[in-house]
Amino acid sequence: MTRETWRFIDSGDHSPSFNMALDEALLEWHGQGKFPPIIRFYGWNPATLSIGYFQKVEKEIDMDAVKKLELGFVRRPTGGRGVLHDQELTYSVIVSEEHPKMPKTVTEAYRVISEGILKGFHFLDLDAYFSIPRTEEQKNSLKNPRSAVCFDAPSWYELVVEGRKVAGSAQTRQQGVILQHGSILLDLDEDKLFSLFKYPNERVKERMQKAFKEKAVAINNITDKKITLNMAKEAFRKGFADGLDIHLEEYQLTEEELLYVQKIAKEKYESDEWNYRR
Repeated sequence: MTRETWRFIDSGDHSPSFNMALDEALLEWHGQGKFPPIIRFYGWNPATLSIGYFQKVEKEIDMDAVKKLELGFVRRPTGGRGVLHDQELTYSVIVSEEHPKMPKTVTEAYRVISEGILKGFHFLDLDAYFSIPRTEEQKNSLKNPRSAVCFDAPSWYELVVEGRKVAGSAQTRQQGVILQHGSILLDLDEDKLFSLFKYPNERVKERMQKAFKEKAVAINNITDKKITLNMAKEAFRKGFADGLDIHLEEYQLTEEELLYVQKIAKEKYESDEWNYRR
């Protein structure tokens, strides 16, 4: 059987506002029937702290530290917790809720989309598998996360190697379209990451950072060969094609499309009203 063709966009490194605006625009265009489903790879310039849609900046984020480290800052349209986008491959998947391959529940749709990420890890010779919270304690911790840090614990069907989380994803559904995006960590500066959040005291911070090391890990800390960004892109592009049984066709945005994305970036994702409103 012929594989369904999806668009593939490698948009390179962009500002945090552009990255979120492009995901939003792609969701909109797919919902309007202008684009088929899309897989997108991207990076961040500068390195950026993104926070989940429901997070409270004043309560959880040390904005002085964000500014001191000259990081970008943006609120995502998806839920979840804080992510430092630095040495990673970021991906997004945009597909209709009505697509025949997409289950109706958020959790099961996660599993189907994440098959592509799972296969990507296998192409890098990493023995990745899906996390499935089994105990009541694990399930309750998903409902009431103790930390503002995204990689603090794996959720349903997130990717784990040697018991530690290696990719974090978040999902939203708007206009009948699923947007799932996430981070695949190549390397991670834990001290930098943990300096960006507020804690009741230094002891709590140290305890959380110690616990974090046992729960999350970057690819290059668990493999003998150095995985470069280009190696990761090749593996995960093949992974998505195989995992979702699709053909990926490269696409470049037109000037008109780029201008529209820049408009959303300026009006929404660069605005204090959006980023600090909670």
